[in-house]
Amino acid sequence: MKSKSILYALGLLLLCVTAATAADSPTLTFKFKAVKVPGAVWEEPAGINNAGVSVGFYVDSSGIQHGYILKGKKLTTLDDPNGQAGTTGASNLNPNGTVSVVGTYTSAAGAAVGFLYKGGKYTDIPGPNGSLGTYGSAINDSGAIVGYYVDSGGAVHGFLLKGKTYTTLDVPGATATYATGINKSGNISLFWADASGVIESSVYNAKTKTYKTIDVPGAAASYALDLDAAGDVTYEWLDSSNVIHGALLHAKKYYKYDYPKSTGTYGGGINDKSNIVGGYQTSSGGGDWFAFQATYK
Repeated sequence: MKSKSILYALGLLLLCVTAATAADSPTLTFKFKAVKVPGAVWEEPAGINNAGVSVGFYVDSSGIQHGYILKGKKLTTLDDPNGQAGTTGASNLNPNGTVSVVGTYTSAAGAAVGFLYKGGKYTDIPGPNGSLGTYGSAINDSGAIVGYYVDSGGAVHGFLLKGKTYTTLDVPGATATYATGINKSGNISLFWADASGVIESSVYNAKTKTYKTIDVPGAAASYALDLDAAGDVTYEWLDSSNVIHGALLHAKKYYKYDYPKSTGTYGGGINDKSNIVGGYQTSSGGGDWFAFQATYK
């Protein structure tokens, strides 16, 4: 799996592709536009809110990684002051209101630490007691945060943080669980490893406190990365040749897609206005990731 701006995009060609799913399903039309973070050699967008503000991380011309917030033409670079240089990455942001960003940095001791960035201030998300490393994945408008952590035995668990209370999230039968997105209803997207090491995906229902498997049909591995208020889910998935593709679960149907002329595509973040941000690779890019924004209908 990949590691887990609109500045140049306005002048670039708008690209369209129609994605098909099962034979009895209608098609969705995806319209893509390439985007670029100013000063980036390559970038990986990870989240988008309802105002079109996007976040992620990029690598500059000196090979240094930074998190970012892109609002129209305004770029805010994120470098957590507690982190080692070049280790900050943003994962997602709240859908509405004052921008609140969650992400991860690496401490001086070499441990992963989640963070919340709001109003110019960084606050650590240290994880439950005893965690050896914590990764911040997403936040909703109520301030509930999800992510995952490594326990003292090296096992990976998802978590939900409300206020100062952590709840551990473990998909039944999973050997490792990663919580990736949370919507306004408190429903959570996750991916996890089964007993054979295969990566699968689920949605956690906040009302029933149950997990539902939502694997991309035909995928060798399914990584659910975010979900919106309606329950639409974005994915990165692998085919039998380990090629990365994007997918969308929309209105209970799965739609697979690839950025035009790409050699790899992932769908990272989604908002409530049918917008997706993600990344793509090209044969000439040397494995680097480049950013896109897509709309679907």
